[in-house]
Amino acid sequence: MSLVAEAFVSQIAATEPWPENATLYQQLRGEQILLSDNAASLAVQTFLQMCNLPVKVVCRANAEYMSPSGKVPFIHVGNQVVSELGPIIQFVKAKGHSLSDGLDEVQKAEMKAYMELVNNMLLTAELYLQWCDEATVGEITLARYGSPYPWPLNLILTYQKQCEVKRKMKAIGWGNKTLDQVLEDVDRCCQALSQRLGTQPYFFDKHLQIMPEVRRLLKKEKEAWQRSWTSIFFCSVMNEII
Repeated sequence: MSLVAEAFVSQIAATEPWPENATLYQQLRGEQILLSDNAASLAVQTFLQMCNLPVKVVCRANAEYMSPSGKVPFIHVGNQVVSELGPIIQFVKAKGHSLSDGLDEVQKAEMKAYMELVNNMLLTAELYLQWCDEATVGEITLARYGSPYPWPLNLILTYQKQCEVKRKMKAIGWGNKTLDQVLEDVDRCCQALSQRLGTQPYFFDKHLQIMPEVRRLLKKEKEAWQRSWTSIFFCSVMNEII
């Protein structure tokens, strides 16, 4: 999102209260949604619940194509449609809701750096696993991503998405990586986060508690994904949280 667009969205958002019928859209939960999109949707749901903002989750097979950025999740709030976690956080902040108000500038900068680390490493690793690891692609991704669509559209859309992700991997230098190399990168990232956390229960604000309903949401999602997808990324992270 450009600075001009971000400023415009913030100005519009600030003038309207959060409605009771706010809606979050994602792909079909049981049979279609992939790991990275489910994690993004879970992050948005958790953030909104911690801000005490109600949202209804709606699953649509074509959610990715409904999104203004082509990525999920996206929220429909009043007359506004905002997609992806970062812009959604900015949109919510413009309405006066934030989880980082108690942090000083140094802590905010550090938090942003660690968030970038997670996005650049763990999210990229998730995409690699879904679309570049042939075993995962053959056993899981092909069946799930195209599941709502008839043949041959299911294959066309899946291979189109795979080519898109592989072009991105090549552009960022991940095109020739092996799965073992990716797992090593993930391990280093997790070690860096673990060292920063140390013996503290939270990264920054010790008063920032995970509410019971958020904890239940996380536990429910973890159990569902353990049954449907054996993922070292999602399950290992969730084990640390709950």
